[in-house]
Amino acid sequence: MPHGRRRSGHPPLAEVLGGGLPANGISIIMGLPGTGKTIIAQQYTFHNARPDRPAVYFSTLSEPLEKILRFGQNLGFFDASAVGTSVFYEDLGLVAGRDGLAGVGDHVAAVLKQRRPGLVVIDSFKALQVLAVGDAEFRQFLHQLAGRLSAFPAASLWVGEYEADEVALSPEFAVADAIVELATVPAGQREKRFLSVRKLRGSGFRSGQHGYRLTPEGLHLFPRLADIPAAGGYPLGDRRIPSGIPGLDPMLGGGLWPGACTMVAGPPGSGKTVMGLHFIFGGTQQGEPGVIATLQENPTQLQRMLGGLGWPTGHPAVEVMYRSPVDIYIDEWVYELLAAVERTGARRVLLDSLMDVRMAAVEETRFLEFMYSLAQRFSRQGISLLTTYEMPGFGTAPSPSGVAVSHLADNVIMIDYHRERGTLKRSLAIVKTRASGHSVDMCEFRIGPDGITLGDIATPGDAPATGHRHDTARPDSPCPPQ
Repeated sequence: MPHGRRRSGHPPLAEVLGGGLPANGISIIMGLPGTGKTIIAQQYTFHNARPDRPAVYFSTLSEPLEKILRFGQNLGFFDASAVGTSVFYEDLGLVAGRDGLAGVGDHVAAVLKQRRPGLVVIDSFKALQVLAVGDAEFRQFLHQLAGRLSAFPAASLWVGEYEADEVALSPEFAVADAIVELATVPAGQREKRFLSVRKLRGSGFRSGQHGYRLTPEGLHLFPRLADIPAAGGYPLGDRRIPSGIPGLDPMLGGGLWPGACTMVAGPPGSGKTVMGLHFIFGGTQQGEPGVIATLQENPTQLQRMLGGLGWPTGHPAVEVMYRSPVDIYIDEWVYELLAAVERTGARRVLLDSLMDVRMAAVEETRFLEFMYSLAQRFSRQGISLLTTYEMPGFGTAPSPSGVAVSHLADNVIMIDYHRERGTLKRSLAIVKTRASGHSVDMCEFRIGPDGITLGDIATPGDAPATGHRHDTARPDSPCPPQ
């Protein structure tokens, strides 16, 4: 940990803060009511309190001290035995009402001298503004208080119900060494919580918005996944791995490269998930464990699909990680996925589907950044990733070049429907293989009890169901005969 930092006891928060909050500085925790400011302040309080360097928690004119204590006792980190020995609560509201700002400053100075704390919390600091006759009086109080706190070797947390535009207007932000903002952002019919660091003097930190949840154990943070490209190269296997689908590897130029990201795109019901399952269970035959990260089929639906295709529903080398897309934080979900990959030693991952991940990411830039970082991290570890992407239905499907994430994939396989003599048939084509040649033919395939079986070259027939023209194949097509 960098010298002179205060941690909350929650490692992801220290990671975002570059080690923690300044140990001898002033930090502001800002956000609208209900964002969790008091919870995070109390996490710092109990984690840093020591009998010889206690923590002092001042309440002011916002929430009554009794209410802070009553709700705090329901949190997992709250230690009742520490109250009165290493954690001391003080009600500044009574002092403020009787003696004004001058009395507040004198009382804080007296407590500092008496308790000699290592951490001082003032909640709410913004509420003290109403005690000032004018801006000049509040600035004078602020100057004197900051001087007293800076002269004493203690970390100070000022909690306040500030809005984003107040950072440029309120004088307390100028003296703060760190500013942490908690925000609740509407996302359709849902709301998501984000933490961001607005300022951290003399230190680096993780920029951007980081998702968090408020739990009985306190604030749980999920740092934004934003991998920086690795300096120089990193080792990757030089032998291709099988896709898991008989007959597909020749179309891919010999198989997939280890650590590659493959996207399978197609309309609903075309076989994207089945192709992903081939990829996962084909890996188990090569001694490669896999993780199925699905936001589509729930475990019951997936078991039915596996049973119908002859694959075991409880394979020891395959872990299924299902999460409902209804209430999901993309940042929380990805850390669960990374933990599952590490725990199982997985070498293959199926992500089903990208459209659900896009919805969970709230906005396009965050989604693209997330997918780039995830693909890069897996690539460095030699873990092969297959994603599914649902394209619109019949007659409206765009060309693969219109898929916004195709540039993030090393390989793109497009699944389509076409009509032949009044019959609707499935076909696939290799649209892209990075650093490799590939077939340009479109091959028919069927889904049966054994999964996907490739067949003949797709012929123009009546017309493609999705409006794409299927060119006549070359005589040397790698499509296997039926």
